[in-house]
Amino acid sequence: QVQLVESGGGLVQAGGSLRLSCTASGSIGTIATMAWYRQVPGEERELVASIDRFTRDGITNYADSVKGRFSISRDIPKKMVYLQMDSLKPEDTAVYYCYAQFRTSWAVEGRAYDYWGPGTQVRVSS
Repeated sequence: QVQLVESGGGLVQAGGSLRLSCTASGSIGTIATMAWYRQVPGEERELVASIDRFTRDGITNYADSVKGRFSISRDIPKKMVYLQMDSLKPEDTAVYYCYAQFRTSWAVEGRAYDYWGPGTQVRVSS
């Protein structure tokens, strides 16, 4: 079983920065992907940034709206993922969720398991 815990959210003025952290406790194989999503009440959850092949070469991708401002990074032995958010805008205000996918094997017969953190609030004032 795996549990994800986020930290680092808060209130910041426009143009400011925040750094979100997520730690995965426990394990059910190997981390394949860790990512950050965000959600505004009443709207769908959307991908902000992700790092695939987490314990291998690591492939990052970003939503167009945050590209150039946000940076995702990892700490493999600590099973952590970070989201450095710079030049924050009011439209970045949302609850940010950590996501992780574990795989029991890299073989085709391996099983995948998805986990979500409880979320952390980010508010950006204009």
